Amino acid sequence: MSNKKILNCLGITIVALIYTACNVPFLGRKTENKTVPASYNNSKDSLNTAKVKWKDFFIDANLKSLIDTALKNNQELNIILQEIYISKNEVMARKGAYLPYVGVIAGAGVEKVGANTSQGASDAITYIAPGKPTPEVLPNYLIGLNASWEVDIWKKLRNSRKSAMFRYLSSTEGKNFMVTKLVAEIANSYYELMALDNQLEILEKNIAIYKNSLEIVKLEKQSARVTELAVRRFEAEVLKNQSRQYYIMQQITVTENRINFLVGRFPQAVTRNSQGFNNLIPDTIYSGIPSQLLQNRPDIKQAELQLMGAKLDVKAAKAEFYPSLIITAGAGYNAFNPAYLIKTPQSLIYSLAGELIAPLINRNAIKANYYSANSKQIQAVYNYERTILNAHIEVANQLSNISNLKKSYELKAKQVLTLTQSIDISTTLFKSARADYMEVLLTQRDALESRFELVETKMQQMKARVNIYQALGGGWN
Repeated sequence: MSNKKILNCLGITIVALIYTACNVPFLGRKTENKTVPASYNNSKDSLNTAKVKWKDFFIDANLKSLIDTALKNNQELNIILQEIYISKNEVMARKGAYLPYVGVIAGAGVEKVGANTSQGASDAITYIAPGKPTPEVLPNYLIGLNASWEVDIWKKLRNSRKSAMFRYLSSTEGKNFMVTKLVAEIANSYYELMALDNQLEILEKNIAIYKNSLEIVKLEKQSARVTELAVRRFEAEVLKNQSRQYYIMQQITVTENRINFLVGRFPQAVTRNSQGFNNLIPDTIYSGIPSQLLQNRPDIKQAELQLMGAKLDVKAAKAEFYPSLIITAGAGYNAFNPAYLIKTPQSLIYSLAGELIAPLINRNAIKANYYSANSKQIQAVYNYERTILNAHIEVANQLSNISNLKKSYELKAKQVLTLTQSIDISTTLFKSARADYMEVLLTQRDALESRFELVETKMQQMKARVNIYQALGGGWN
C-alpha cells in the first residue's frame, strides 16, 4: 500500500474519532435559584448552640456515660465505620487505575509442530549445536516484565478517583450524622425513663391518697351517710391505679432495654437519678441563622459531597465517548533451553506499542452509562435541596415547639397546684357533708392526670431541647 493511501486511511480514522468524541448527547436540568431564608421567624441571632460539643451540652454524668459507651459498642455505628473503610479502599483502587500497571511473567512449556508446516520446515534446518539436529519437541522458557498504561488524556480516571474521594468524605459525614442521631436517641430515651420513674412515684402517692379516701368513705358508710356504691367506686379506683403501676413498670423495662440496645449491651438496669426531674430547666437555645446549617449539619455536608461526586461521575462517563490512548510494553528473555535463557542479546525480547481506541458503532452501553450518571446527578441535586429544606423545617418546628411547651408547662404547673389544693378542699367538704363522694373521686382523678401531664410536658421539653440541638447540627461544626 502506498504512503498516500496509508495517509488517507489514517485521516479517515482520525475524522471518525473526532466525530465520535464530539457526538456526545447533552443532558441538563433547568434549575431555579433557591436561597436559604435569612432567619427563623424573623430572628437573626448569629450565636449557634450546635457549635457546643455534646459532652458540654449534656451535664448529666449518667447520660454522658451511656453515650460514651454507645459510641464504642453500637453495632449500627460500627457497620457504618466499615462502610467508611470500604469507601477508602475504593479511593485506593481508583487511584491505581490511572497509574501504569507492571506485571512479571514466568512460563515454561513444550511444543511439537508438524514437519510439513512452515515452522516445522524452518525448525528442521536449525541446529541447536554443530552437528546436532533440532529436536521434534521443543521446550519454551520465558521470563520478563510487561506493562500497560492508559494515558488519562480526558481526566476520566482522575475524575473517577476524585468522585470516589468525595464519596469517602460523604460516608464520613454520614457517620457523623449517625453519631448525632444516636446521641439524640439515647438522650430522649433517658429523659423518657426519668419521666416514667416520676409517673410511677406519683401513682404510688396517689394510691395512698385513694386508700385514705376509701377508709373515710367506709367510715361514712357506717354512719349511713353514703351507700355501698361509694365504697365500691373508691375500691375500683384503687385497683385501677394499682393495675396501672404494672403498665408503667413495663414501659420502664422497654425503655431501659431500648437504651441497652443502643448502647450495645444485654438487658440490665440503667443508672439514673430521676429525683428533681420536674425541676430541670431547659437551657436557652441559640438557633443562629439558617445559612449556618450548611456548615453544621452532617447530612447537608453529606448530600453536598454526594452531589460533587455525581458531577464528576458525569464527566467520567462523558469521557468514555472520547478516544483512549493505551501504551503497552514488555521486555524479557525467551529461549528453548534454560542454558540460553538469560543470554543477551540472543534471547532478549522486547515490545512497545500504542493504541488509540474509540467507540464508533453501537455505543448503547456507553450512552446508557452516561444517561444514568446524569440522572444520578439530578437525583443528587434534588436530594441536596430536600436535605436543606428538611433541616430548615426541623429547626423551625423545634423552635416553635420549645416556645409552646414552655407556655404549656407554666399553665399545667398552675393547674396541678390548683387541683392539689382542691383535693384537701373536697375531702374537708365531704367530711362535713357539703360535697358528695363523686366530687372527691373526680377531683383526685383530675389531680392525678394533671400531674402525669405535667411530667409528660417536662419530658417533651427536654426532648425538644435534644431535638433542636440535633436539628442545628449536633456539635459537628
